[in-house]
Amino acid sequence: MPRLPALLIRGGLLAAMAAPVLIAATSPYLAYRSLAYVIGGFAGILCLSLLLIQPLLAAGYLPGLVCARSRRWHRRIGTAILACVAVHVGGLYLTSPPDTLDALLLVSPTPFSVYGVLAMWGIAATALLVALRRRLGLRYSTWFLVHNLLALVVVIATVIHALQIEGAMEIRSKWAICLAVLAATAVVLLDLRVIRPLLRRRGTAAGPGPD
Repeated sequence: MPRLPALLIRGGLLAAMAAPVLIAATSPYLAYRSLAYVIGGFAGILCLSLLLIQPLLAAGYLPGLVCARSRRWHRRIGTAILACVAVHVGGLYLTSPPDTLDALLLVSPTPFSVYGVLAMWGIAATALLVALRRRLGLRYSTWFLVHNLLALVVVIATVIHALQIEGAMEIRSKWAICLAVLAATAVVLLDLRVIRPLLRRRGTAAGPGPD
């Protein structure tokens, strides 16, 4: 792809990811919150935004990135997501330890906390799956399937968690990034799990052409 269109695509993607964070920074809710809560909250918003680019990197959709480089960035963004979750939970714990422990123990009266904890454990399980890939002795196809399923759980749980919270995020930008994350994840999973395997099977069935 020519350089200019590639830069435009990347710029548009970065703008879509940055917009919810920047708009949330203007929220009047922030004036009544502690520093720990604000940092934890924005870590959660940043995590949601990073989920938009993560599947695109996994599928190699971003122009200008070869497959190996795209996968390296996929791992880096995965590490960043894990760090954002840790900061998010840590900030909430410093703000209100009892509420955070109730959420982690799934006894919180707020329904959105259940989905937040589900997303957190999904991300933790994904990190362990990546770190222990060789030790688990799983075939790549099995490992890849589990990785995809965990990614789907994380995305759905995160989106529901975000949409149920009434906080610093502006409603329209929140819906926009949530729908974009869902769309990107759905398209990539459809491509990786259905379209590409089907094309490979058709190519194998067709066999080599005549000499």
